[in-house]
Amino acid sequence: MSNEQINHFIQQQLLEKGSFDWKDATDEMVWSALINSDSIMSIGYIPENESSIDNRQSSIDITKSDWRATKEKVMQIIFNEEKKRNATIQFETLEVWKENKLPVLDVKISSLQTVKQLRRNNLVRYAEPMGYDPIEEFDKEDAGPAQRSESDGLFGGIGCGGYSGSSSLIAGSDYISLLPNTKVSWNFGYHKITQAWTKSTGTGVKVMVIDTGVSPDQDNLGSQFNQGYSGERTIEKIVTLPGGSNTNDACGHGTTMSGTIAAPRGNDGNSCGVAYNSNLIVCRAANNVYIDGSNEVKGVSDAYLFAADNKSVKIVSMSMARITNSGQIKDAIQYAYGKGKVMFCAAGTSKSFLATLIGVMFPASLDEVQAVTGVKDLSSLSACEACHKGKQVDFVIVMQKQSSGLKALSTATSGDVPTVVGGSSVATATASGIAALVWSRFPSYTRDQLINKLTVTASGYPNKSSNYGWGKLNADAATN
Repeated sequence: MSNEQINHFIQQQLLEKGSFDWKDATDEMVWSALINSDSIMSIGYIPENESSIDNRQSSIDITKSDWRATKEKVMQIIFNEEKKRNATIQFETLEVWKENKLPVLDVKISSLQTVKQLRRNNLVRYAEPMGYDPIEEFDKEDAGPAQRSESDGLFGGIGCGGYSGSSSLIAGSDYISLLPNTKVSWNFGYHKITQAWTKSTGTGVKVMVIDTGVSPDQDNLGSQFNQGYSGERTIEKIVTLPGGSNTNDACGHGTTMSGTIAAPRGNDGNSCGVAYNSNLIVCRAANNVYIDGSNEVKGVSDAYLFAADNKSVKIVSMSMARITNSGQIKDAIQYAYGKGKVMFCAAGTSKSFLATLIGVMFPASLDEVQAVTGVKDLSSLSACEACHKGKQVDFVIVMQKQSSGLKALSTATSGDVPTVVGGSSVATATASGIAALVWSRFPSYTRDQLINKLTVTASGYPNKSSNYGWGKLNADAATN
């Protein structure tokens, strides 16, 4: 089948159901999607004596005999079929990437018969094309915080480029200046963030950002992370994207998300993060904001596993998404949920027709995460241009001016002049920063207590909107 045929089916499923799962596709379609991409299949396995594992991913030990035996059986099925097409194939080299935590296989598949056997086997939870997602086809012209930059080459793509300092920002309107010499984005006032700073600045809480990395040229997220009123905290930079040799952000998106959460309240005139005394881990897990390659699925999954197993990480913020559901990413998020992490995910930012077609994108659509979207500075809730909305949304953040279209301020890829960034991306990072303020104020809170505090102090509580969740977060009330 052609990409056009596959994409048409996906679009029809989105129209009917609001989401797409590969279980609804035919064997031929799954196989075609494999062949039309990189042929890597993500296969979730389960022993015969096990039932659903959705709520206990974090307690599974895949090195135990029953799990090892199940993996071997599934691998043997793949090997027996694939060697009919390729006599030189080696059993030991079937796996593209080795999974150490999740009951998942990442294997190259070329045979339709292999696909058929896997999808009918009771040892297989799912068998999906890992790297097929039509999001760029559906949304060729990015309407998010920045336009696509073809000059970014390999690391270019949706949501990348354009994050340089803005020379048109107006004091008192687009930002306020606070001691020692920092700029506070205009939208912080809608969430009473500066009032919350009298009680909490994020001290002692570590947030992990899963994104495109961090620019080595932005010293406020490097050597100047501790300056001014921000001190005695740490920033770590890691990479989980397969083949990624460094943490450098060639896109720019990860830099702005990191700055929104934890940029210092400094003395150099740059913009200030919501939780300016929180600790930060920035993970380069993808090349751009769309998780549409097998390596990006693997990178994002491994990032959640890293966060889950790092006891110091309290909050995980990810402002990236995809159209099709990924069983492997879902497994990783359930693993992190089982470890007590609070996870914020962007509801989605794309062209208006795609926003209405999908609603909340994956993985923000999962129950285990807090879905966030962006709204305009109006008296009644109204989604920002290109922001997704829907029943899975939990909270909203004001991040676009109706009058001028101005988005929220954050750190640029270099220099001390802030840039602007929008969409559900910056809304998610802002919400994660507010959560850090609350957890710092109430360090003994459990995850459920933290989420409840955010919920009962939000603007819409006790009535949950069908599109905007509990409404606007109130940092001041949540830190009382």
